Amino acid sequence: MSFSKHARTGRPRSTEADTAILDATRAALVELGWSRLTMGDVATRAGVAKTTLYRRWANKNELVVDAVAVLFDELDLPDRGSLADDIEGVVLQFAALLARPETKTALMAVVAESIGDEALRGRIRSAIVDRQKRLVTLGRERAQVRGELPYEDDPDASDRQTDLIFDVVAGAVVHRALISAEPVDATWARDFTLLLCTGLTPAAPPGAAGIGAAAPTTVTRQNPGGSV
Repeated sequence: MSFSKHARTGRPRSTEADTAILDATRAALVELGWSRLTMGDVATRAGVAKTTLYRRWANKNELVVDAVAVLFDELDLPDRGSLADDIEGVVLQFAALLARPETKTALMAVVAESIGDEALRGRIRSAIVDRQKRLVTLGRERAQVRGELPYEDDPDASDRQTDLIFDVVAGAVVHRALISAEPVDATWARDFTLLLCTGLTPAAPPGAAGIGAAAPTTVTRQNPGGSV
């Protein structure tokens, strides 16, 4: 079935309006909290009609998730020359994002609200979690090209590993920054990266063998001591 190029009606969405709405949503969350936030309040703050919001978002849940998602889309993964430095860089960048009041408030609000809302959890997965797994995929590909990680021939196994890496990194940083309320500084990021790259078991000394001996793991650094 095909459609004429003239079949679509209505005015196109305004990028400026979307930005104003999402900015207003985060500001309202910080000031009012989840329970007092309304679509009408967001519309007033953004300077748009309430109908404009409802043409884009069916309800407050969808609006708040998208307001959070655009913040996480700011994350990137510059090539810092090694797997360890790439991980440290994105961990510190992620922590800095979580330290912003609008990110912290909005993320905690949607996670708390999603406990009893499967549809909201699904939107969080698609709009935030799945989109940010791109960073893990990119980091693994770079490390494979450098020879730091082996290539994975099984697509399903590769997807499972990507999911696991994302869960470990995101879970650790969110817990440290938002639950424990402890700093995610250069020292913590370096220690976390070392643990992620080498595991809990130290590398076996040359010539060692036997049950429990771990295979040596090399973590290459391009900028020792200067990863932040």
